[in-house]
Amino acid sequence: MYSRLIISRLLEAQEDTPVVLLAGPRQAGKTTLVKQISADQELRYLTMDDQLTLLSAKNDPVGMIRELDRAVIDEIQRAPELLLAIKKSVDEDRRPGRFLLTGSANLMALPTVADSLAGRMETLSLFPLSQSELENQSENWIDNAFNSRILEAENASVGALLIDRVLKGGYPEALSRQTSRRRGVWSKQYIDAIIQRDVRDVASVDKLAQLPRFLSALVQTVGQMCNYSKLGGQVGIDGKTAARYINIFEQMYLLKRIDAWSCNRLSRIVKTPKLQFIDSGLLSTLLDLTEDEIQKDRTRFGNALETFVYGELLKHTTTSQGNYQIMYYRDADKVEVDFVIENTAGKLIGVEVKASATVTQKDLRGLKKLANLAGQRFKIGILLYDGTEIMPLGENIWAVPLSSLWGKLG
Repeated sequence: MYSRLIISRLLEAQEDTPVVLLAGPRQAGKTTLVKQISADQELRYLTMDDQLTLLSAKNDPVGMIRELDRAVIDEIQRAPELLLAIKKSVDEDRRPGRFLLTGSANLMALPTVADSLAGRMETLSLFPLSQSELENQSENWIDNAFNSRILEAENASVGALLIDRVLKGGYPEALSRQTSRRRGVWSKQYIDAIIQRDVRDVASVDKLAQLPRFLSALVQTVGQMCNYSKLGGQVGIDGKTAARYINIFEQMYLLKRIDAWSCNRLSRIVKTPKLQFIDSGLLSTLLDLTEDEIQKDRTRFGNALETFVYGELLKHTTTSQGNYQIMYYRDADKVEVDFVIENTAGKLIGVEVKASATVTQKDLRGLKKLANLAGQRFKIGILLYDGTEIMPLGENIWAVPLSSLWGKLG
């Protein structure tokens, strides 16, 4: 079993907060982690995946919670009625660490939740395994980048080894499969299960049959700006319905919308977000992307690699010391930076992703423009590439191996 970097944050939150929610996609490892904590702390363990427990929770949520002193409640989005009962219980008894919850949907976005646990609950995110966790490395790439430190990979994964990491992704169950075909079978069944079962927990969708077709349309636009009307038109739905379906997939932690960065924070809300999937393994399955195809033609590999990097950066934000927002940059001249990471003080770093081992001046255009626009707020620009050497490319701009994402300080 892999050690999860979030565990120290989770235990810390339990020391001063009555309710801790561990949120993230199904099969990311939440249940394994909370069962371990449940055993260590001798907490009662309940899962809403058990039909009898779920029935009891829905019929008598107050009675169920009243019988609990300290407990783990797994997959609570299936019984959101419990949240108000938990609120009442912790208002009467504010001891820290009373309830440890997990959820495979964004609970605060659920329409059935009439009242939140604001001020009583801390939410932590657990995504599929990061490459750092797979390599047993604990350094945080983003924290170090903001301190102008670049992590070094002991054994850089380049070429076929990098492709292998991207196609596998981070879901523990997928990683346990020995062949790409078996991983593909798992990934397809995972997507089917989410659409046929879990979507019903968070939304009322009349035509579930539209969702797989719509998801297939979405994967073709990964890394691009959202055009809801155009996306919906591909499967015969309007733009409003397309936006709603994207919101459902976002609630299920399949993908995220990334805001555009601009100098004026207030103007960001009118910028068009772009779509990014969370796991490159799932994306590769949906794209039918294979190692053989990539070796012959790397055209589609760039999107999967960008998704892979986004997933790694997202996971680093969940265990970082600082608070960060991941955005992207694109201007009217179509000059782009794949990822702009900003801290709460408005300082930022730019991250450009390149699937090749060769770096050209053209590849630096976006980072240089971002540095010029941001001025003193610009900390460092990093071009992640399929190579092994860390090389300076100008003032505060570096070419860095992709493997640094799971590296350590030299």
